[in-house]
Formats: sequence, structure tokens, C-alpha cells
Amino acid sequence: MHAVTGLLTSLLASSALARSLGGIYNRRQSNGTEYAVKEPPLTTPWTYEVGTDPWPEYPRPQLQRSEWKNLNGVWRYRNASSLGDVESPPFGAIFPQEVLVPSCLESGLSGLQGQNVTYSWLSTTFSVPHDWSGERVLLNFAAVDYEATVFVNGQRAGFHRGGYFAFTVDVTQYLSSNSTNELLVFVHDPTDSGDYVIPVGKQTLSPSHIFYRPCTGIWQTVWIESAPADYIAHLDLNANADGDVTVTVFSSSEDPNPVTVEIREKHSTDVLASEEGIAGSPIEFHVPHVDLWSPDSPTLYDVVVKLDEDKIHSYTGFRTYSKGEVDGIQRPLTNGEFIFQFGTLDQGYWPDGLYTPPSLEAMVFDLKVLKKLGFNMVRKHIKVETALFYKACDELGLFVIQDMPSLKPTTPNAEQQVEFERQLELLINQQKHFPSISTWVIYNEGWGQITDIYPEFRLTDRVRKLDPYRLIDATSGWHDHGAGDIHDNHHYANPQCGSPFYSILSTPYDPKRIGFQGEFGGIGHNVSIEHLWNVQEAISTINQTYEVNESLDAWNYRAHKLLVELTEQTDMFACSGGVWTQTTDVEGEVNGLLTYDRRVLRPDVEQWKRDIDGLYDAAGRRGGKGRGRSRKRGGGVVEL
Repeated sequence: MHAVTGLLTSLLASSALARSLGGIYNRRQSNGTEYAVKEPPLTTPWTYEVGTDPWPEYPRPQLQRSEWKNLNGVWRYRNASSLGDVESPPFGAIFPQEVLVPSCLESGLSGLQGQNVTYSWLSTTFSVPHDWSGERVLLNFAAVDYEATVFVNGQRAGFHRGGYFAFTVDVTQYLSSNSTNELLVFVHDPTDSGDYVIPVGKQTLSPSHIFYRPCTGIWQTVWIESAPADYIAHLDLNANADGDVTVTVFSSSEDPNPVTVEIREKHSTDVLASEEGIAGSPIEFHVPHVDLWSPDSPTLYDVVVKLDEDKIHSYTGFRTYSKGEVDGIQRPLTNGEFIFQFGTLDQGYWPDGLYTPPSLEAMVFDLKVLKKLGFNMVRKHIKVETALFYKACDELGLFVIQDMPSLKPTTPNAEQQVEFERQLELLINQQKHFPSISTWVIYNEGWGQITDIYPEFRLTDRVRKLDPYRLIDATSGWHDHGAGDIHDNHHYANPQCGSPFYSILSTPYDPKRIGFQGEFGGIGHNVSIEHLWNVQEAISTINQTYEVNESLDAWNYRAHKLLVELTEQTDMFACSGGVWTQTTDVEGEVNGLLTYDRRVLRPDVEQWKRDIDGLYDAAGRRGGKGRGRSRKRGGGVVEL
């Protein structure tokens, strides 16, 4: 087995997790609770470090209030038998099992590791701080997969559909006069069962190679917060490379009340610019002499918004994404300059937590590995992450190509298509504030795409109206009919990027759009059982990998050849960026830069750095600006 490289060791050591490489774990909690991690098919260095107070960080960094309380921790769980159970809530019952929130019910970290948990009840109790008296109390869920019906103190308080998106319930009227409140959540998650066609990404009830174990339940943070009667409900915010800021502040009352927006230096009270306006109407103003956001200079600024008695903290980065001609070729532009975007297909799966990373530290570890190797982008593949993931990309300097979670590979009916489009709008509206997101992907490889009426043209227009500040990749891979800003080729293992050759599933390069390699590579390298997802059905699919190399030397040799080929296509043709498959192994896939347990890093680090720098150099010879250097006053490359 290839030894853990110096890069991996240093990153783990910096997280104080190196001891976990030796397999020394505390398998039960020390506080006497019944909850314990249920041994997953594979662990990570963080599995037994999670504890019973997971994800303590404030989960919504771009609309942050000072008065809040985290409800994560050990809840109670009971299986339900049907959708009709929601009509008979078991108020006051003590559920038989303990479960960790947030977590996927199918994961080891949940303490359950359940299967086919289509209907579920989860419960906890909470108290409201006495000094919140007279204020509204907002109950927030960052993500529940798939449908959540919320009850507080025996009353139905809210409902939400969509497994990737946040929602808020004003629970003020349901609160008890004493100190304890009962919170009950009914979860319905059909995944890909029966006739259900919903946004599921890679989730399936029958895992096989490129489709994985599903995630059900409250898989992101739950919290309450205090707000005045008229509070800031939503914030639309964009800051461009010219220093222009556009903000729309939406209030809970929808009254046209006055608001104030301030731009400050990061972690400072120094106000650079401020502007007043009216809630619900765009506010536009200019900030002079700003440092621009780019991968090599990820400069961010604090934002403070005031609406009457409400005050929230946010942040932004000044950058502009556009499409433009450079030396006769359509290119993706950042701050008016062609920057070659090179990153990985990032599935966001964990063997211990599935959709839920063990911790913020673990999640950021993956991104730091990519940054150290020289990547400047991740393609978040048909999954939506916690807001803290995008904040980390903002801070580290990583472009994000954000996919819409796809339907299962089938053709939706009219009702299913309407729901897909509703959730597409949720994706855009909830994530469009993060400076690092450069591109939206509507469809991946035709999954759930209606191919006879070309809905991607209409959806491209809709996305553009919701967010005119980013590029749109309407159809990543196929079926491409010419919609969007990007002509996106998928081909394994060799790239076909902006080139005069293509495979049968793709289409000829379209010079009116940006030539992009949305997926390539995918070469595999098998490992010993201690680094594999120890599920026989997954192990049996390893040989479905696009290409399997017998040693790490062979794997690195093949990677070098493929990266050189992409470099040549950048030099010779119209290639503007690429996505290597993939960040980590996942279940039966063994084609990651990291193994699924994050304990083995396959790349020869110096070789990969040279090859990736070669891509940026080739783009520079075609009018590009290297890896992401852009005009700035200060800052610099983030230190890891």
C-alpha cells in the first residue's frame, strides 16, 4: 500500500487528527448517553471525534443573527409505517431509539444505520432563552431530505418539500408558557422508489457503482433564533468587479420599511461605504478601490444590514463572471480576464456520514487537499452542500460549478417537471450570494431531461432572470441542443475539450459557446480492504471503473498522460477548463484522488502540481491569466 504522502500527513496533523491514522478510536461517548456511532462499512479519521454536539458553527453565514441557539445533538427516533401516520402525531411519546442530528438515518454517525427508512418520526425538546421575550422565535432547518412536517407542542407548524434546501418556521405562536417545548418532525423520503421522480442526485435505494446509499432525514443543522416582529427574511446581494453593489432586502412583513446596508473591511468596524433604501426594492451603490475576489486573492468584505430593530451580518466578494471573446475564442471571464478553471467532480459523500460530513474540519480538509494540489475549482456534483461549504470555497479561493440535483434517469411527467423547476429556483435563490459560485448546471448527462421539447432553453432563460451574474451550463455532457453559455463534453478517460473530435454521445464543439471538459479522467486504482467500502455489492462493481491501474505508479503515469492531453487541447484548440473525476472514492468507485476514508492520497504531489500549472500556462499562452491571478490591493494566496 502506498504510504500516506507528506501533503496528507501535514493536513491531518494540522487538524490534530494524525493519531486517528493508527485506528485509535473512542467508540462510545463519555457522557453516559445511549447514543453511539454504529460501525459503518468504512470509517474516516473523524468518525469517532464527532461527539454528541455536532456542527456547532452558525450555519447561515450570509444572514447571521447574534441571538441563536443550536438544536443539534441527540434526538429520539421512531419508524413510521405510512404517509398517513402524519395525521396521528405521537405527541408526548418517548421514542425507542436515539439518533444524532444532523445525520442521514442510513449512516453510521446517526447511530441507526437504517435501510428503507421511508417514513420517520424524530423528536426533541428545546427551551427559549428568557431574554428573547417579546421577540419572534424562528425555527430553522438547513436541509431535510425529503419532505418534513413540523409540529411544535402538539400543533402543526410547517411543511417543506425538497431535500437540499433550507426553510424557516415562525414558531412563536406555538411556544409553551413554561420552559420546555416539544419538537416533532415527520419525514417522508421516497428516494427513487416506485413512480417517484424527485431530485435525488446520486441517491438510490439499490446502490450500484455510480449510484450510492441514500440519505434520509435532518442532515443539516437545526437552530432557533430571535428576531423582531419585522425582520430580514432574505437578502439578494451581488458585488461586481467595478465595485458596484446591488442589494435587495426582503422583510417578513413585506412593508416598504427603510433599510441600511454597510460594506466593511473584513473583521473590522471600518465602514467603506453605506447606502439607505427601502425593503423589497433594489439598492445600488459603489465602493471605491476594492480588492477583487479571485482564486489567488480570495478577498472578502463584511456586510451589515439593518431593518428597523433587526440587524444581520453577511459578507461578499467583488468579482464579475461573464463570457467574452479572447483571441477569437469564447472564454469564461473572471473580472474581465480568462482564467482556466480546473477542478474535480466533487460528490460530497462520506462513508461515516453519507451526505453529512463528520465535521466542518473534515469537510474543509477535502478542499484544502485540492487547493494544495493546485486546483482552483470544484464541480459540486448533483448535490447541494451546507452553506459553510461555499463559505470555505469563498475563503480558500475555489470556483464552484454548482449542479442542480438531478432526477433519477427517467423522463418526468408534467407534475414532476413543475416540481423540478420549483426546486431549481430554490437552488438559485438560496445559493446565488456566494462569490465563489461561477456557473450553474441545470442538467447532468440527460438525467431527467425531456429530450423532445428542449426545456433547457426555457430553463436557461429562467435561471438567467433569477441570477444574471453567472454563467449557465444548461446540459453538462448530453443531450446538448445549443442552450446556455457552455459547450460541455464528457469523455472517459481522454478529454475532448473544445476540440475538432468528439464521441458519439457528445456533439461537435460549438464555437459560439465556451469549450469545456465537464468530466474526464476517472481512472481507478484498487486498494486493500481497510480503505474500501466494505459492502460486497459495492466491491463487486469495482471493475466497472472506466480504467483500473494495477499500481499507484501506473495510476500517476496515466494521470500525467491525460493531463498533458488536456494541456495540448488548451494549447491547440478552444479548451477553457476541465473537471477531473473525482475528489474521493465513493462506495464501489475507486477513482478518487483520495480514498473514500481520506487516508490515502493517490497523486504524486509534485507531478500533479507541475501538470496542473502546465494547464494554466497553456491558457496563459492563449490569452489567459494563469491559475487565477487578478487585480488586487492586498491579500494573497490562502495559507493552508
